[in-house]
Amino acid sequence: MNIAIIGCGTMGMTHALNLAKLPGVTLTAVVDTNVQRAERAAARTGARWYTDVDALLEAEQLETVLVCVPTDLHKPFVLKLAERGLHVICEKPAALSSEDALEMKEACEKHGVRLFIGHVVRFFPNYQDAYAKANSGQIGIPRMAHLKRYGSYPKGMDAWYHDASRSGGVILDLMIHDIDFACWLFGAAESVYATLVERGEPAVEYAQVTIQFKNRAIANLTGYWGYPGSFTTQFEVSGDQGIVRFDSNQAQSLDIKLAAGAADEQASAVQVPSSPSLHDPYYYEVEHFIECIRSGGEPLVSIDDAAYAVTIARAAEQSAQTGQPVMMGGTVS
Repeated sequence: MNIAIIGCGTMGMTHALNLAKLPGVTLTAVVDTNVQRAERAAARTGARWYTDVDALLEAEQLETVLVCVPTDLHKPFVLKLAERGLHVICEKPAALSSEDALEMKEACEKHGVRLFIGHVVRFFPNYQDAYAKANSGQIGIPRMAHLKRYGSYPKGMDAWYHDASRSGGVILDLMIHDIDFACWLFGAAESVYATLVERGEPAVEYAQVTIQFKNRAIANLTGYWGYPGSFTTQFEVSGDQGIVRFDSNQAQSLDIKLAAGAADEQASAVQVPSSPSLHDPYYYEVEHFIECIRSGGEPLVSIDDAAYAVTIARAAEQSAQTGQPVMMGGTVS
């Protein structure tokens, strides 16, 4: 399968390095408007590089394209690729609104191509284990989840994260991982309540969100950009007969400290959580999506799931602005 990547920032490079190792796949080309980033990705993977998407599409014979551009550009690129008859794997969040996400879905269905959204937390082994325990009765009936995600404030060439009109801010971009996981665990939401603190210098975005689900379960979520420590994820899923917990700071199988060196753009942008697995979860995520394309199978995370996560995120932002809970009877965009 010939695949190209649009966008060679942090996530584009992560996917490029994984695709270069994936059997049965050829990373044919990469494209980025920044020549240095495009050249770097090509040099590390053996792909050809471009700075213009139309030039890429005219020159290469592709089956699938990974979209790793700022969130506000997801919709126009997905629509363009669908019209070309290309399958699309798009980074999360699906779009800035659930309406845009569903329009992307309709366009792909119209042109007979598949659309996948990279909610990678569903592919992390610790989260998969918690989901399995919660759904197998090992902890009884799951009633409550506490989910936390802390990271440094995005910087470097990925400064578009700072513009909420492009990224959606800490809730839509960072907390969306845990929103999706909570909905995977508990199903449809009944209400969403949130608080959000934003500060300029030093830059901080801190959100607390409480989701009450229709099955009466509750999830408390924390998202934090500007955390002074290392990237941290934590969760606790409680049932009426047990609890399953995870803390990334206590689960490292190997801890390596490196001396400070020359500034590296890749390391100075948005942080990507690591995993002790043979391959990282991004590898297994893309491997799964490619197998779905080949077999026609259904993905672990659907475009409807991704659109619903955006709906919840936008409801949380509305709640933070008004100071009131948002009831989830209708659609929030």
